[in-house]
Amino acid sequence: MSFILKKTKSDYVVDFFIYLSMTLFGLATLFPLYYVIVMSITPIAEVLRNGGFVIWPNEVTTEAYKYIFESDRIPKALWVTVRVTVIGTFCNLLVTTFLAYPLSKKFLPGRNVVLVGIVFTMLFSGGLIPLYIVVRSTGLLNSIWALIIPGLVSSFNLLIMKTYFENLPSEIEEAAKVDGCGDMQTLFRIVLPLSLPILATLGLFYGVGHWNAYFGGIMYMTDKDMMPIQVVLRNMIVSPSVSTELNINASDIQQLPPETIKMATVVVAIIPILIIYPFLQKYFVKGMLLGSIKG
Repeated sequence: MSFILKKTKSDYVVDFFIYLSMTLFGLATLFPLYYVIVMSITPIAEVLRNGGFVIWPNEVTTEAYKYIFESDRIPKALWVTVRVTVIGTFCNLLVTTFLAYPLSKKFLPGRNVVLVGIVFTMLFSGGLIPLYIVVRSTGLLNSIWALIIPGLVSSFNLLIMKTYFENLPSEIEEAAKVDGCGDMQTLFRIVLPLSLPILATLGLFYGVGHWNAYFGGIMYMTDKDMMPIQVVLRNMIVSPSVSTELNINASDIQQLPPETIKMATVVVAIIPILIIYPFLQKYFVKGMLLGSIKG
């Protein structure tokens, strides 16, 4: 026998305020992104007429996007960031997997010592100056590897993947061993196909981290052609002259306010992540939950 609970008036009032608060919170979250997009396509006359604050433009222009892509600085910075993100994420997942899989086996000799060392690196580090000296001494300055190798493995992500592997049924691997599969065959043919949720989750973590990283570009890049998009964007924001950062004549962009060009650059920098994220979202929650059941 099933029972149907009827909502009282107070329940409807509570539901109304919950939905209202969630709606307002969602609008407050989306408004900055909306404002950036609107400012990037608003003509200068309307920007000046409205005192620099436009909610709904009467006219639309793509001049800012035309100028930033006509400049060689933005395409080069995007190409650097794309290479760092793609190559870096692949290397991150590869090395993290090769470390996490053996550490998920309790019979591994010295396993606890290695885990203690990994946790230790989450609490303590050598500092920025020793890190810079190491990167410089290895000849990685002005190379995309300077943005990849120093952060090749995240201890937090490594522990999440290790826990995920521990939650996989051991019977599957034992059956693979009985069929003659070695450790590498078991990993690539059995374990990794079952680990798409955690791979997608950590791939998103690593990828977004590479795409948004700018501190490494400031530290290790002196060649402007090797600076990632976030560093170029940061330089545009703090620089008094946008044309100097874009390496174009100031007279060519005098009909556009600097803020419009900066907003267009922000949109260009965030659009790729916004496009990729929906395809990985279905794996995100599942990967995080399954990777955090055990300590």
